Amino acid sequence: MDRNGQTTHFGYRDVALDDKQALVNDVFHSVASRYDLMNDLMSGGLHRVWKDVMVTTLNPPRSDAPFALLDVAGGTGDIAFRAAKAAGAGFRATVCDINGDMLEVGRDRAEKHHLDDRVSFVEGNAEALALPDRAFDAYTIAFGIRNVPRIDRALREAYRVLRPGSRFLCLEFSSVDMPGLDRLYDLFSFRVIPQLGRAVTGDAESYRYLVESIRRFPKPAAFAGMIRDAGFARVDWQVLSGGIVALHSGWRL
Repeated sequence: MDRNGQTTHFGYRDVALDDKQALVNDVFHSVASRYDLMNDLMSGGLHRVWKDVMVTTLNPPRSDAPFALLDVAGGTGDIAFRAAKAAGAGFRATVCDINGDMLEVGRDRAEKHHLDDRVSFVEGNAEALALPDRAFDAYTIAFGIRNVPRIDRALREAYRVLRPGSRFLCLEFSSVDMPGLDRLYDLFSFRVIPQLGRAVTGDAESYRYLVESIRRFPKPAAFAGMIRDAGFARVDWQVLSGGIVALHSGWRL
């Protein structure tokens, strides 16, 4: 237990809540250099479609009007780069991630894509962002919030840094709701993904944790309630690919 007597789950273990972040960091230090390749292998390339849906929903302005995006837990830059390419000249993105190795991958990619003048990278904790109040026009987080030890704190921070009228979008794995597909998905997740991790990154255990973290994440309706509790309005979600992922939305009004 942590000093408040709280525990959380890390893979198949119960760990002190205050210890979870360090363990998550170790996972992503281990997989950073092959993270995007593993995303392709684990999702059959579908993660690219899901991220495109997220950016289409974000709909950044194509004009010269200033638009500031904060992308949290987005170290390799996928969402920020997609949004920058879809937006006009006034677009700027700040990618915030707690893991320095992931950020280094993102910075290298930004230079290769010639987007380093529009996308910047900062190291930071989603639960306590070192960023000013009401500074951003949108907040995105893709496949990252389930790894945050205290999700409620991260959601309150998202609300704090957004300007009134701005949007929160969260793309996260969800619960498969199609009979038959759910059994195949479980088989692939628990039997195939760790072995892919071992073959590609030399690390099966990190991918066992990632799979287990998906199973322990709140169901869409419960997570929507958490978003409302943080202060957001007009909260809703859409499921994609039979419920494998859900795109959650809320507005700071």
